[in-house]
Amino acid sequence: MSSTKAAAAAAVAPEPQPFRIFIGYDPREDAAYEVCRHSLLKHSSIPLEIHPIRQSELRASGLYTRERGPTESTEFSFTRFLTPHLAGFTGWAMFLDCDFLYLSDIQNLVSLTDDRFAIMCVKHDYTPKESTKMDGAVQTVYPRKNWSSMVLYNCAHPKNKVLSPETVSSQTGAFLHRFSWLEDDEIGEVPFVWNFLVGHNAVDPKDPSTQPCAIHYTAGGPWFERYKDCDFADLWLKELEEYEKEKQKKGDAKEKMVKEGKEENGIAASAV
Repeated sequence: MSSTKAAAAAAVAPEPQPFRIFIGYDPREDAAYEVCRHSLLKHSSIPLEIHPIRQSELRASGLYTRERGPTESTEFSFTRFLTPHLAGFTGWAMFLDCDFLYLSDIQNLVSLTDDRFAIMCVKHDYTPKESTKMDGAVQTVYPRKNWSSMVLYNCAHPKNKVLSPETVSSQTGAFLHRFSWLEDDEIGEVPFVWNFLVGHNAVDPKDPSTQPCAIHYTAGGPWFERYKDCDFADLWLKELEEYEKEKQKKGDAKEKMVKEGKEENGIAASAV
């Protein structure tokens, strides 16, 4: 190989590694998960690797043994803290609840990651007004409420090694949801528009920086009858419609391929 060709080959940039996203999954909110995933992929300018965190799979593999308590409103109330472990304690990864709708490119959030911090999140000052949420689940109130609903994890940070399957299965909710394994200066902050709480955060028409990049239907979204008319319900329903149309289109294409394959096999068999 000539020196010119060798230099050109060396100059070719390696393929970017997909950014890893772990979404909390609950069978009651399957539609929410699918819409969240669809909105992430639709707007992203970078490759993404998206994984649902399914409690049943974690239990089957022995990674989660905690008994479900009365205050756990979803199946991922605690499994979310396995994100660094599931990411192999390497690089950056994100956890988010399934009840998010993305309106902006996730690259704009990923670009904010800072290795000085063990985690980064929106530091909400949020006290829910209702005693129940979603489909009647208990609404609990605690310090740093909703901080853990969307977290950028610096998975290789030494402090995050504490989040082993054993710890996540046994530690208290206070320890985990308040990030008690970290010092305050190890928790970085990102703008609230990346975890825009429906019914809490507000858009200022005169301030473009308040426009949501990711809407969080934290009390419940339009996939629950009780919240079918909540703020931003129209945006979620539109995304659901897009997802279902694409799913139908892919299903039709697959059915056509199977049909054509059977016809080709029939022709080949008759020619023998």
